[in-house]
Amino acid sequence: MMHSHGVQERFPWQYFGLVYLLSVPFWLLGGEKLPVPMDLPASSFMWITPVIAASILSYSTGGLHSVARLLKRALDYRRIGSRTWYLAIFVLVPLIYAASYLIMQWTGLPLPDPIEVSLAAAPVYFLMFLIPAAAEELGWSGYATEPLQQRWGALVAGLVVGLVWQIWHVVPNIQAGRSTDWILWHSIYSVALRVLMVWIFNNTGKSVGAATLVHSMDNVSWSLFPNDGSHLDPQVTSVVAWLVVLLVLLRWEPKTLTRQRNISVRPAAH
Repeated sequence: MMHSHGVQERFPWQYFGLVYLLSVPFWLLGGEKLPVPMDLPASSFMWITPVIAASILSYSTGGLHSVARLLKRALDYRRIGSRTWYLAIFVLVPLIYAASYLIMQWTGLPLPDPIEVSLAAAPVYFLMFLIPAAAEELGWSGYATEPLQQRWGALVAGLVVGLVWQIWHVVPNIQAGRSTDWILWHSIYSVALRVLMVWIFNNTGKSVGAATLVHSMDNVSWSLFPNDGSHLDPQVTSVVAWLVVLLVLLRWEPKTLTRQRNISVRPAAH
């Protein structure tokens, strides 16, 4: 078996290709709508492929011990440390969607009438999305992000993983009946979300569990957006999300997204 650091650095590219290859059978399932309120096609079950691909490649380099170490990271909440980061984990994404809703209301963009938001469904949605989010993040965060960060830094790693992540979603989005503009803007939003997830991941001891919770909160948030996500305007959410990314980059170094920038203050003139 191969254990060299150089081989592991190349593996994210093999990993991305393997995820896509394993997803083909799910894409072939087609766009038949699942029996849930929001528009999710049968092909969305491809959420299992990131962890399968990561497990296969982990086994090829470190055997069953490497696979077990990867899977244990799904529950690595002890890494999170400071409770302050739980605010970012649970509140940041819902605030992005809430701000997007207010902007849509203020600018007169289409919203349903009447507005129907079932907050009581939030815990159910959270539990429904938690396992799929964990399966994805064991791959995207637990396997692919760290080698890319080591080579190009945190910001670039977030951009690369985010782009690959969203290209992976194109087929299911088409099968769900999404327009080209919707898919484009939602992809732009999701790349920003991935950068924010890398920021949270790095500041929580590289906790896959933290990334999983953020991923789940995003799925819950769009599911609750009026009505059942039907009137979500990803152009608005993408603008809001990228503004948040800009604020993060003004305070944290893009290379690591952990160390805060040193802001020099000139002494007052006398």
